[in-house]
Parts: sequence; structure tokens; C-alpha cells
Amino acid sequence: MIPRTMTSNEVYLLPLNDDGSPQVAGEYIYLAPRCGDPVTIRFAIEGTSSICRHGSLWVNIPAKGEEFRRDKFTEYKLTPDFNRTLEVSIPIHDAGAYAFYTTYAELPELSTELSGDASSQNTLKKTPLYYIDVAPRLKLDGRPLPLPALSVFSVISKFMGSYPKDWEKHLHGISDRGYNMIHFTPLQVRGSSNSPYSLYDQLGWDPHCFPGGEKDVARMIESLEKDYSLLSLTDIVLNHTANNTKWLEEHPEAGYNLTTAPWLESAFELDTAFLELSANLEKLGLPTELKSTDDLMKIMETAKKEVIAKIRLWEYFVLDVERDADASVDAWVAGKTHAPEDVAEYGARVESLKSSSLNEQVQFLEQYGLQGKDRLGERFYRRVNPDVAASLLSYVFGQYDANSSGAPDKAAARGKMVEILDALNVSFYREYDTDVNEILDQVFNRTKYTRLDDHGPKLGPITNENPLIESYFTRLPKNETTSKHSARDLAVVNNGWVWGGNALVDHAGPDVRVYLRREVIVWGDCVKLRYGKGPEDNPWLWEHMTKYARLMAKYFAGLRIDNCHSTPIHVAEHILDEARRVRPDVYVVAELFTGSEETDYVFVKRLGLSSLVREAMQAWSTAELSRLVHRHGGRPIGSFEVDEVSRPESRSPPTSPARAGNKNPLDESGVYSREIIRTIKPTPVHALFMDCTHDNETPAQKRDARDTLPNAALVNMCSSATGSVMGYDEIYPKLVDLVNETRQYTSESSGSHSVSSGRGKNGIGGVKKILNQIHTLMGKDGYDETHVHHEDQYITVHRVHPESRKGYFLIAHTAYPGYGNGNGDFSAVHLAGTKARHLGSWMLEVDASAEATKEVLDDQKSLRGLPSRVVDLPGIRMEVNGEDTTITVRDRFPPGSIALFETWIPTAEHSAGLDNYVTSGAKEAMGQLDLVDLNFLLYRCEAEEMDSSGGQDGVYDIPGHGKLIYAGLQGWWTILETIVRENNLAHPLCQNLRDGQWALDYTVGRLERISVKSGHERLAAPAEWFKDRFNAIRKIPSFLLPRYFGLVLRTAYLAATERALALMGEDIQHGQWFLQRLALVSVQMNGYVKSASLWPNKPVPAMAAGLPHFAVEWARCWGRDVFISLRGLLLGTGRFAEAKEHILAFASVLKHGMIPNLLSSGDLPRYNSRDSIWFFLQTIQDYVKIAPEGAALLKTKVKRRFLPYDDTWFPTSDERAYSTESTIEDVIQEALQRHATGMKYREANAGPGIDMQMKDEGFNQDIKVDWSTGIIFGGNQHNCGTWMDKMGESEKAGSKGVPGTPRDGAAVEITGLLYSALDWLSEMHKKGQYAYEGVKTSEGKTVTLAKWAALIKENFERCYYVPVSAEEDSKYDVNTSIVNRRGMYKDLYKSGKEFEDYQLRCNFPIAMTVAPSLFNPEHALHALRLADTALRGPAGMATLDPADLNYRPYYHNSEDSEDFATSKGRNYHQGPEWLWPTGYFLRALLKFDLGRRTSEAGKTEAFQQVTRRLAGCKQWMKDSPWAGLTELTQKNGENCPDSSPTQAWSAGCLIDLYMDAAEEQDKDK
Repeated sequence: MIPRTMTSNEVYLLPLNDDGSPQVAGEYIYLAPRCGDPVTIRFAIEGTSSICRHGSLWVNIPAKGEEFRRDKFTEYKLTPDFNRTLEVSIPIHDAGAYAFYTTYAELPELSTELSGDASSQNTLKKTPLYYIDVAPRLKLDGRPLPLPALSVFSVISKFMGSYPKDWEKHLHGISDRGYNMIHFTPLQVRGSSNSPYSLYDQLGWDPHCFPGGEKDVARMIESLEKDYSLLSLTDIVLNHTANNTKWLEEHPEAGYNLTTAPWLESAFELDTAFLELSANLEKLGLPTELKSTDDLMKIMETAKKEVIAKIRLWEYFVLDVERDADASVDAWVAGKTHAPEDVAEYGARVESLKSSSLNEQVQFLEQYGLQGKDRLGERFYRRVNPDVAASLLSYVFGQYDANSSGAPDKAAARGKMVEILDALNVSFYREYDTDVNEILDQVFNRTKYTRLDDHGPKLGPITNENPLIESYFTRLPKNETTSKHSARDLAVVNNGWVWGGNALVDHAGPDVRVYLRREVIVWGDCVKLRYGKGPEDNPWLWEHMTKYARLMAKYFAGLRIDNCHSTPIHVAEHILDEARRVRPDVYVVAELFTGSEETDYVFVKRLGLSSLVREAMQAWSTAELSRLVHRHGGRPIGSFEVDEVSRPESRSPPTSPARAGNKNPLDESGVYSREIIRTIKPTPVHALFMDCTHDNETPAQKRDARDTLPNAALVNMCSSATGSVMGYDEIYPKLVDLVNETRQYTSESSGSHSVSSGRGKNGIGGVKKILNQIHTLMGKDGYDETHVHHEDQYITVHRVHPESRKGYFLIAHTAYPGYGNGNGDFSAVHLAGTKARHLGSWMLEVDASAEATKEVLDDQKSLRGLPSRVVDLPGIRMEVNGEDTTITVRDRFPPGSIALFETWIPTAEHSAGLDNYVTSGAKEAMGQLDLVDLNFLLYRCEAEEMDSSGGQDGVYDIPGHGKLIYAGLQGWWTILETIVRENNLAHPLCQNLRDGQWALDYTVGRLERISVKSGHERLAAPAEWFKDRFNAIRKIPSFLLPRYFGLVLRTAYLAATERALALMGEDIQHGQWFLQRLALVSVQMNGYVKSASLWPNKPVPAMAAGLPHFAVEWARCWGRDVFISLRGLLLGTGRFAEAKEHILAFASVLKHGMIPNLLSSGDLPRYNSRDSIWFFLQTIQDYVKIAPEGAALLKTKVKRRFLPYDDTWFPTSDERAYSTESTIEDVIQEALQRHATGMKYREANAGPGIDMQMKDEGFNQDIKVDWSTGIIFGGNQHNCGTWMDKMGESEKAGSKGVPGTPRDGAAVEITGLLYSALDWLSEMHKKGQYAYEGVKTSEGKTVTLAKWAALIKENFERCYYVPVSAEEDSKYDVNTSIVNRRGMYKDLYKSGKEFEDYQLRCNFPIAMTVAPSLFNPEHALHALRLADTALRGPAGMATLDPADLNYRPYYHNSEDSEDFATSKGRNYHQGPEWLWPTGYFLRALLKFDLGRRTSEAGKTEAFQQVTRRLAGCKQWMKDSPWAGLTELTQKNGENCPDSSPTQAWSAGCLIDLYMDAAEEQDKDK
């Protein structure tokens, strides 16, 4: 036998919405694999969602060994299945930014006319691209290095000296301090400015650092990893190249010049003119050294003349009136006109020109004739199409005819055109004025900043070398290389950035004018690169930069995209794709200054950025620093760890790549595979959190130099990649000028000796070593839970491992200016249930005096830090009380001090085992429970719980929140699910758990009490399981109790629901989530209740109509509700025994040929519902067809509560009660026979004792058959015998005893149900399975069941249908004068108020569902479409047509007004939207829509039409705290406070729908 080995496959579950978008908030899908093996992304798509109509999922994740191509997508066909969730599983082998989209044919609106086939490609709709970012899996020294374990050290490479001599000492010091990645600014040859980011040659290495070129680089990289355990990261600069780059002379098209970007001509002319003004200031008598804003104002006034006017800037904005007027008249004289085919209104507009005003003529010419609107260009780029202008002149002056004496005058025509063009130019001059004002403002403000402002650079005198403006253009030299280019080619625009600019817009492109308006903060040493839309626009540049990217990826483990937010995103995509081809797990970081988090996410998602650079030195206060640490610190301590489940690989369809060929979770090598299913949670972008970067000022400049230590310590405590910059640990006094600085780095840590941990001089290297080591350890081991506390100038951080509960605790006293040298205010820290070991306390002392600072800055050779030392502090006291630790700051703990501790929780030292223990064994504990046991374990509302316990036990009450919905697990999970999803540890439940263990006691106690009672013994197993698990977590610190309580409850809840579904059959087990949730309502509604059994003397589970309104006593079990619900809730879930029990119980109480509406356990049944018997007979029919050996039910005997065919009423104590018995077929026959002969009776015990609202006449029942049609009639205007049974109750409104909806006569659904029963029974009789052939009328005449059914069928359409056209009314029994709607089926036939017959209600689909053969299919579809538009709400069906005068859609049962229609809720069924009719409506729609479909595509559309209409119910189920579907809603799905929040028939009728769908799909198979 092969030994079995367990392996785990990480599967990330990605459900898609109906529109193809991912069900992840923010749509940021970030996967951080936890091992080196491939992971699987599993798309889950509802089987008939919109995207499944001719649908395909397209994914560009490559197969193993294949090269990633962003534009190469693999198609996965989405084969529709109404009852299943489609799953597509795709393994991901490498890191990167992958994408997916779907294509599908849009679902047409429901129509009585069939739509054409939508399968052709040109009719398919494509969703947007969605991205899946997979984090790189870095390795160092052969071991994984997770991103939160990264400690990055940034250096400006040119200050490192020569390699290897000068570099080795620095690299040794960096490594010895515990950093594990070094970030180099670009190592390429630099341009004339010597800026590291202005590259002269992207493919050449800095000869000063690397005399041996690429060989030196390769040797360095190898040494970094081998000798120093350092990964490498470098910048890649894509936006620009140095302004003296040699290849620009050969390829000026690589930049934006006046040939490739002619729209920049005006900006170039303006720039040149300002430079000329700058050179001529002295000649013009203007100051060259600015002393005040007055001096600047003089220059600006001169600029208006010498720059703006001199270059005639307006000519770039306006039309050349003389040119265009001449061209227009010439075209007019030549008889030219313009008539565009694509503008329908053009002709009408031209016709109106004869009498039009000047303004209208201008508008016409602007709309149809203006050219050059797309951008600025050369002078007078804007012009008028002369043919359009000629058309205008022709209609104003008529056609020109030189031979006619009356010909229009050319001069007049030209004058008119000049007038029009001058008017058209007005808006262009206004545009020009606006831009000129902006130009002058920008130049003024920029010059003021650079020359006058105290916080500016104070550039000094204006000279040719240091002109008035920073030039926006590089003018390439004229030489032999450039001589082959035109002069326009040689002016290339420089790069820069724009305040508040849109990062996704090309600022040198034709659509923006920032270069003309002088809005760019320019980098004069950098030429902006022009990539165009793709390689075809600039082949040489794309090839060159691709080589650059591949070269960088060849050597470096990570790339930092410089100026990422200004890099064209399609360029960055290409570059990173190329880099990942070379190094799949390349680490990619960037800083984004887009000004928009939404735009940040666009870059992150599309580029697959691993980390965004964030910086602690950006914090302006201790509070802000605390916020940043909190943001990057990790999850809160005690976070809920409930986002993954395990199962053997078995769910994915065989077409999924992850499952192809894998038939068994145990493969041939004996490896047993299981899946770890992870939900994709919304996540912030991972950070590279720097204590300081080379772009920003040091603590000595921005805060207090002493803050160097606490700021660094706080950063290192965060659960993210962290980093620092050379000079920070050394306490450099100011930001290093990376362009102009020439001195070389020095560092105390770069000596020949090893860095000693802890105290030391000249920097914080010794403490940083400890902090980096701890940070790396925590990152590698997964310490990702953190608590951050801010108090005055103190911040504490406690970071722990989620399983072992080991951690590190930091106290940091920040050093912001103005807080002196004292300890400040800091309360004692209490670590409950936690032990601590003091690792050290240190303070930083820095000589930041002016003298010391000057001495350091005056060093001409070396960059060095301020004199400093880190000293040990004795100022911490630790007190241990049992397992609690209290830490106090004592006498000396000044700003710039930190204290560091190692922590652990004694009771959780084996908590990894504890996690495993509390989440194990639940399935076994639930393994013997039946569905009635699970009703108690999972549910039980307050009324049920009180009933079962004799009023002793209710549901749990959470202080500050209120009572649970249920006493069982669903009550807890309803709250916990949201708490867990949001990680809301501040919820009152979490506080209640921290305050005490009452919730644990309650959960165990109720199970132990019930398990000792007869019939509930099986619940002892889960009681014992809970007791053992809770005992295991009772000793852990209280702050962890919410987490472990959540783990236990979730484990139990999942095991219980899984057990419930396992007992319900495969259709439910493998069905969609919605079907499963509906099925669980079956468990919810069926359980033992002392006060409400199905039998008077035998306790059995009884179905509740709804909770909590219909939970106990007489209100629980309603005949109508039971038999509307039973097919779905019991037969559809395989609960045949319970279904049979309900059928027998109600059969036993048959009386007057009817079953009771209110059962009252058979003691006090009430016979006032005319429809219940027909739903009962329909259920028997369904049982016989669905249940195993269902036909045997008909021969089953049942004892009778009353005597057969006898209307005498007597109590259960009477000896006649249950003295006789009948078979079910006898009971059926009795019901039919009693109706056939007619019944006239008065309800037993009639009066206020059984109904306080009804008038006396209402207790009288008269039911009979009209044998001319076979239709049954009954009821009167004083009672309400169908499900629309609301009786008026308001004395104030005068409605007491007046039914809201009497529905007397022949209700359409009763007629349909009657026909269904007759048709079925006649067939059963033919098969010898039903003993009776027919019935006798009151006159003794025998009518066969088949004949009775035929009578109804012959007359149904005539009696109920209201034709679309009044011309056909004569064919039907229609009173034309009363008709309100047409193309519908009447709700009633021959009721007491004729207009009520013609009310459009939601009842006819019931008849359609059970008796489709009664309906003309064309009529039926028209009526269904009418109901779809008029009655269907988001979740329910309106109970009355909104066009009806009686429509009142808002139900408030407590209202006691004078409004006759609504007081005391009389409008219960006069407009509110009920959910259970939705099931019948959709069943009817599916049935009749499928009936007309012949193709597979058409049938799929029918299912999708239904799916679309389920969206509201699905959302209601998701949102419902009761885990069910409500009874009804107000108008448009608005919540109705008086509705029962979970109702049996609301769920049951939708399970019916899924049963029908499965049956239809099986037919096709």
C-alpha cells in the first residue's frame, strides 16, 4: 500500500457578479501566496447569470511553461445551468498582473416576440478588464522572504564611491544592521546635471562606480546575495532621458518636438520669447536682480509687450478672417456646397439660415464648418470649411450667377462672411485672454518663488546661465548628426510635473495646454520621452527601453518605477511584462502622487505593483504618525481568522485546468491533496513604509533630531515592508542634494568592526540592528496582528503572532518640537494575561547645536551625521501579577526614547494546537443529528424557545445591542458574520465576550438542558463538543475571547449547515448558494413546539408559517401556508416523512370537504378558507409524483377527527373523535364529492370567540359548482376565504367586519388548482391507482372526473381571459364597460362586486403553474409580461395593479386612522408586494417561455430571464438577519416593519422554481 501524504492546494475563490465584475469591494484582487507552489484562482459564476448568455470568460493567465502575453487570453465557455454555480479553476504559477473579462450577449427585454439569435460575435458585449495581482515570492539564502519581512536600505549610488573598494564597507554595515534588501538609485551613466535620475545612457553603467561595466555589476549582485544576504532593488526611469543624451541627436522623434507634437509650437515660441526677454532685461532698463515684487511686476508688464504681443500669440487661437472669407466667397462663386450624410438635422438647419440671426449663423458655422477644433497647432490652425461657408452664403444671398443682372454682390457676401467670422472669433479671443492671464500668473508666481520667497531657492541674479524662466524645451545642438533633421525636430520638450494633474493624461499631448500655460514644474535636465500609443508610433524608443528593462530585471530582484504616476500606463505595463519575462518574481515598487486613491488603484491593479512607498516623515504630529503606523501595522490583535476552509479537491468541473485529469484527490504517488479555500478580501495596497526617503527632510530638519530613534522603531514594528535611507541611521543634519552634492557617504556602521546591538555612538545603527532583526522575524513568521495606542507624545505598538500569540511590544516617546525633555504624560500599560521580557530601553542624545551642525555641513569631503549616542535607559518598571504584566515609565524617559519587550501568553503557548483543536471534531459531533435536531441547534426564535422551556429560557441578550434573532447558532452567526467580515472588534458582542463568559455558558447550557429530554438525546454530542471547546478557551486572556468564540461558532455553524444540506439530497448539496439558503429555511420552520403539534395528543414537529409572528400555539400551523410551502420546503429537500406527516394530519381533520386554515393541533380547527383544500390536493399530487413509492400514500389510512360526510362538530374528548378511519383517496374523494353536491354551512362556534372582527354574515359558507362550466363558486362579501384574507378591524374608520379583499365567486387560482386535481386523478383512475371515477351532483347525476376537468378546460379562457382588443370581447364573457386592463386574466369570475373580477392581481400565475393546459400560450405570455411590468417588484409581486384606484402599497397594521382603505392594515393585499407569488410567477414564466423555445440558446434565455428576476430575492436573503425571505415588502421592495421577516412560503415557492428548472433541464438531457 502506498503511504499517504497530505498536500494542500491554495485556492482563491472569486465570485463574479451578474455583470461580470468581481465580488470584491473596490475590485482590487490581491493574492499573496503563502508557499512556493502554484495557487489556483477559482471563478464562481451563477449558472444562468447574464454573462452566461453565449458567454465566455477570458483570462490571460498562461499555462505552466508558457510565456505571459498581456493580450493573449484563453477562452472558457460558460455553459448555463440554472441549478448550479459554474466554476472555472485556473492555476497561477508566477507573480504578475493578470486580467480577465467576459463576453456575452445582452439579455433582451422580456417580449411576447422571440428575439433573434445573439450568438454572432458582433453582438457580444465585453465587460471591462479586471485585474488579479499576484505578489512576488522572494527568496534570500534559499528561503522565502515574504514582503512584510523586507527591510530595505536606500542609497544614492553616486555617493558610494568606487566598486568594490569603497562599496564593500558600506555593504557590510548595511547587512550587519539587519537590512535584507538594498535600493540603488540608478546605476547608469548620468547626464550633464549629474542627477541620478537624468540618465545619459540607459544601457551603460556609471564608469565611476563600475569601471568594469556590466561585469562589475554582475559581480556586485552575486556578492550582495552570497556575502551580505542582501537582495537588490533599483530605479527604472521611463519618463525621460538626460537633455544631453547622445542618442537624442540621432532619434529626436523619441521626444516631443515640433514635428511629432506640432501643438507645442505656441509653447515653444512663448518659451523662446521669454528667454529673449530674460537676455535683454538690462537693455530694456529692467532689473536683473529682483529685490521686491515691484521689480517683478515691471518685468511682467514688459512681458505683455515684448513676449505676448511680439510673438502674436493670439494667432494660435483664432481664425484668419481674411483668408477664410476669401476662400468662402470663392467656394460660393464656384457653386460648391456641403451636405454631410451623417447629420440628419443639417438640411433643416441650412433651410433656416435665410431668416436666421447672426448668432444662429455663427452657431451653424461653428457646428458644421469649423476645422482644427481638436488641438492647437501652427498659427491660424483653426479654419472654416469653405464649402460649408458657401452653403451658408447660398441660403443667405442665393446662388451666385455671374451672368445674371440680379446676381448677389460678391462684396456684400464677403462682408457678411467677415462679419460672421469676426463674431466666431470672439470666443477664441476670450479663450486666448484666459490662457494669457494664466501664463502671466504662472510666470509671476514661479519667479517670485525662485527669486524672492524666503522658502524658495533664492536663485539670485537673472543671467543667461540662470534665466528668468526655467526653459521648457531642450534645443538640440546643430552638428553633423542633427543636420539631417529639420529645425522643428530639434526642439524637444522637457519633462516635469503638474500640480493636481490627472496622472492618466499625457501632459505633453494634444488635449492639454500645460506647457503653453506654464503650469509645468519643469526638470530642465530631462527630456520627456514620447512613446505614443504603442511600439508602432516610436519603434526605436520602445526597443531601446525594452532592452533597458530586461537588463535591469536580469540583475535586480526589484524595480522602483521612478515618477510612476507620470509614466504612460501602457508603457509601464509593457516594461513590467518584459521585466517579468526575465525575472517572474520581480518586486515592483512605486511612489504615486496622483492625488486620488482611486487613480492609485488603477496603477496598482494594471501594473501589479507589489508595494507603494509610504513615509513616516510625512507625519506632522504624533497623532498623524500613530495613524500611519496603524494603517501599515497589520490587523487588530484578536482578529477573526475565519476566512478559509479545507476540503478534498472535487468541486471544479473537469474542464477547469486545475482539475484536468485529476479524477481522485489521491494520486498515484500516494499524495492526498486537499484544497485550502481562501476568500479574497478587500485589502489596502501593500506598503513599503520608509522611516525616511532620499526625497524628504530628515528628523533634524522637520522635527527634533532625537525623533530619529522612535520614528524608526515605530516603522519597524509595522506588518509591511519597511525601509530607510543612508544618512537616517547616521543622523545626517539635512536632506542630501542628490543633484549637486559631491561628497561621499560615511557611516559609523561602515567600519571594519561588526555593528554591536543596542547602545552606541554616532547614530542608531546598534538599535536598528535589533529592530530590523525583529521586523524580519515577525514578517517571516506571520506576526500580522497589531495594537497601536496613542497617548499624548507616546505611541505604543504591540505586534503578535495570530496563533502562537508571541509578540513584541514597543513604547516610543516621540520628539516633535516644543515638548521639552520631560517624560510627558503616559499611563501605565496593563498587558492582561501576558508575560513580558524586557529587551532593552534606549534614548538618543544628539548634539544638534548650530555649531555642531555647521561643523558637519562644512566637511568638504564626507557626508556625516550629527554627534550622537544611544544610551541604555533604566527608566522602565515591570510588575507581574499572576499572568498579567504592568509596565510603567519611571523617572527618565525623555523624547527620543524607546523601550522594547518580548511578550507571550502562557495560556496560549500551544495556541496553534488550540486553533486546530477548536476547529476540529464538529462534523463528527453533528454527524448523528437529524433535521429536527438541527432546528434546535441552529434556530429557535424567542417565542419558540420560551414555549419549549416553559417560559424559562429566551434568546441571548447582548448589552448595547439587543436580543439575538435566534437562540441557536444562526442567531450568533447573523451577528458574527458581519463582525468577522469587517473585523469589527468594537462590536457590543465582542465587548460582552471580553467582559465575561456568559455567551459560552448560555450556548452550552441550552444544549445540555435539551439533550436530557426524551427525543433530543442526539444533541448531547454537540453539547459535549461545545463544552470541551469552550473549556479549552476559557483560560485565554479575555481580549482574545471574541476571536476564539468566533472560531468555535463558525466551525459549529458550518458543520451544522453542512449536515443539514447533506440530509437533503444531491440537488440541494450541489446547488447554488441561494438554493441552499432557501433549503435551510426548511430547517428553520420545522421543529418541535409544545403548544403546536400536528396532532392533539402526539408531539410531532409542525411547520411554522413564519417567524417570529407565527411561531407558537394556534398561530403556528396554517393549512393554506403549509400546503403552499410543502412542495418546496419538504419534498424539494427530500423530507418525505415530514411531508407525509403533515398530509395525514390535515387529512384527519377534513370536514365540510375542506381542511382547516387554522389547525390548532386538531383541537379547534377552523374551516373558513376555501382555497386550502385545493392546495392540499395539489400537494398530495406532488407527493405522489416526487416521493419514493409516493402512490402508496393514496392507500394509507388515517383516523378521522370528525365523522366522514358529517358536518357535526365535537371536541377531541368526544368518543367519536378519531373513531373512524379513511384512506387518503377516500379523503380526496370526500372533498371532491362535497364540493360537487354543494355545501352550505355556518362555521362551528361562530362568533367573537373565534373571530372578533367578522360580521355575523361572514360565518356563513355557501360553496357550489356551476355545472355549465365546472367552476366552483363560494364565499360572500362579508368573508375572505382565500389567502387574501385581511378583515377590516377599525371602528374609527368604519371598516370593522368589512374584508379588504373578499374575493368571493370563483378565484382564478382555485379554478386552476381544481382542474389540476381533476386532471391528475382521472389519469390515476385510468391507471388503476385511484378508486373513484367521478362524483355525483346534487341532482344525483354522475359526472366523471375527466368530464368535470374537460368542462373547466372548455370554458376557462372564455370565462377568465380579457382580450387585447375590444373587438374580440364577444368571444369571451367580458363586460367591456368595466375593463381597466387588457390582455390579462381576471382575478375572479362572477364575484359580488363585478369590478373586482377585472382587477389585475398576482393570482393567475398560480393557475398557470399547476394547470398550464388551461391557457392559450400566446395569451399567457402576454399576461405574464403585463404582470412583469405592472406587478413585479424587486422581490415580491404587487397584490394589486398600481393603476387600480384601490391600490395602497404601504401596509402598517398598527395604523388606526380614519382611512377606510388602510386603517388597521386593511390594505394588506391591496398593493404591498408579497414574495411567495413571485415563485409562482417565475414558474409560470419559465414554463410558458420554454414552451415557445426550440433552440438551446433560446432555452438558456428563458432561464436567464428568470434569473434576472431573482436578484431582489437573493439580495434580501443576503441581507436578512433572519436568514430567510420576508413575508411582504412595501412598494418597490421597501422594508415593511410589520412583515414577518422570514416566511415559509416565501422560501418554499422559490425552491419549487428550482425543482421545475431541474426537471426542465433533465428533459433536455
